[in-house]
Amino acid sequence: MLRINEIKAPIGAGHTYIKNEAAKILGVKPADFLSFEIVRESIDSRRKDNISMVYSVDVRLDGQEEQFAARFPQNKVLLREPYVYAFPPIRRNSAFRPVVAGFGPAGMFCALWLAMQGFRPIVLERGHDVQTRLRDVQDFWNGRRLHTESNVQFGEGGAGTFSDGKLTTGIKDGRTREVINVLLKYGAPADIGYSARPHIGTDRLGTVVKNIREDIIRLGGEVRFGCKLTDIYVANEFLHGVSYLDETDGVHDLETDCLALCVGHSARDTVEMLYQKGIKMEQKAFSVGTRIEHPQELINKAQYGKFYKDKRLGAADYKLSNHPLHGRGGYTFCMCPGGTVVCAPSEAEMVVTNGMSNYARDGENANAAILIGIEPDCFSDPTPLAGYAFQRDIERKAFAAGGGDYTAPCQTVGDFLKGQKSTKLGAVVPTCPTGTTPSDMRLVLPPKVTDGIAEAITAFDKKLRGFALPDAVLTFPESRSSSPVRILRDEFFQTNVRGLYPCGEGAGYAGGIVSAAVDGIKCAEHVFEDETDY
Repeated sequence: MLRINEIKAPIGAGHTYIKNEAAKILGVKPADFLSFEIVRESIDSRRKDNISMVYSVDVRLDGQEEQFAARFPQNKVLLREPYVYAFPPIRRNSAFRPVVAGFGPAGMFCALWLAMQGFRPIVLERGHDVQTRLRDVQDFWNGRRLHTESNVQFGEGGAGTFSDGKLTTGIKDGRTREVINVLLKYGAPADIGYSARPHIGTDRLGTVVKNIREDIIRLGGEVRFGCKLTDIYVANEFLHGVSYLDETDGVHDLETDCLALCVGHSARDTVEMLYQKGIKMEQKAFSVGTRIEHPQELINKAQYGKFYKDKRLGAADYKLSNHPLHGRGGYTFCMCPGGTVVCAPSEAEMVVTNGMSNYARDGENANAAILIGIEPDCFSDPTPLAGYAFQRDIERKAFAAGGGDYTAPCQTVGDFLKGQKSTKLGAVVPTCPTGTTPSDMRLVLPPKVTDGIAEAITAFDKKLRGFALPDAVLTFPESRSSSPVRILRDEFFQTNVRGLYPCGEGAGYAGGIVSAAVDGIKCAEHVFEDETDY
């Protein structure tokens, strides 16, 4: 197979045009291709007066592929073999069913992999199934009644279910292709297979995760909703069982020698329980900051120039970073074109913000997090859970600043850069469904964070015209972008307690849907290969 890169095409070019261009590059006829597949599509918007599409394609020819590849630079045309995932050898011989705690991306993929190999996993998810969870979240957004076990953070699909469903990742692992293949199989939009910036959208993610759950059950697994992991039973440094609490406050024990811990970055109480049980963990770097909202049209104009109204380009996005010589660097995260800022706490009397978009990305505003890094040396408390205390303090202050009823505090960029509290908003209407109230970010976030955000906004405005729009709205805090704790694991993915496998974002080993899913797959693979005689 040949991979042909850097095929330029006009906006809206069809399959036939791209195929003809690929054939022209190789000097053959389109009919000579035994197979043809578009594997990557991106937008080249460096020249605002001449925006084009750029494609990579895979083709098969009847022989002589090596000779064709030799005629071109390797970055233009190269030989490649299609990616085929292979399960590792199965060495596990335990009679006990593995337990998976958490049903976000890491837990879903771990459980699916275990189920596909006949291990009939039992999934414990503290939140509800995706349909019930959607009602719980709407109940909170509409009536401010927080369901502490079923919300934007907890429930089927994890925190990513209420997001943009972004599938970009920085990890280099062939399993990322398998994650995309699985999502396509279970109903994700076809373009995630080739888009340079793939996303599913919160409105379509629910169907995908439901389909995965139903297949896990069909393969012999169980998914128990409303069931929160509350204890583990350990003897001689080996796991012997777990305990969980159901929605009727009934306590249940499960005998098992394998627990995949995929609880997500907001399951603070679960991690605190494990710390009390002697599971080794450490502080890790994380980030906090704010959401910023601009009119989507402003972002489109900045990125697409005169083509900003061309619907074929979709809503424009951005990814920005600032690395000052002195002071804390800042970066944008989880940019949601045409999206909504949401209030997303999981504990009472706290306010947290996040962003989400539907697949169409057709909302009036664009939003993204502006985050500032927090290093472990920021804390006088050396214990592993110091980051949780830092997050909670910020979230309680935000709850108070918003009026004590889950209204989110906000501030215009103009007022923030002037160092003054906002008393009214301008032309940009905030989208947070629990409402916003003008406030001062410096009442909620510490100076080392707000100073970094102010410097970042000024720097970003030089890279993306209009970023520092005075009427742009800052809604805060964004404090759950990642876990501040890493649960230590060895090369076999196990903790100091054998049979306990920390996995995904909550354990400190992932940062997004795809990387968490890959970690879930790797966790299952280590379960397969474990020959320990329990």
